[in-house]
Amino acid sequence: MKTQRQITGSRGEDAACRLLQGMGHTILMRNWRNAHREIDIISRKDDGIHFVEVKTRRAPAAEEPAYNVNYAKQQRMVRAARAWLRNGSCSGEQGNVEIFFDIVSVLLLGEEPRLEYYPQAFIPLYV
Repeated sequence: MKTQRQITGSRGEDAACRLLQGMGHTILMRNWRNAHREIDIISRKDDGIHFVEVKTRRAPAAEEPAYNVNYAKQQRMVRAARAWLRNGSCSGEQGNVEIFFDIVSVLLLGEEPRLEYYPQAFIPLYV
């Protein structure tokens, strides 16, 4: 049995997938896990592979849900993306493809969610 939090999260991810598909993305995977790493949505578009974090909140929310993707969460996403790419999970997607880290913020307001898409929400620094 799912908790209310899991139901809210699933509803937000469903809405995010519809949004991305409407923008021309092909959903490759949802809720990909490796060890303690997770990526909510992995999608492909003409410009490359998108690793997408979905943050969902019920109204009224104190702040935009995307603000909860802090530096530590960004680093976990980068490590998860590396694992996905390293493990060959991209099934033929390897090569010279651009990698993007996006966020979809979902605010549930009754039946119609309010979505905000943040393409290239952050760019990891490699030093």
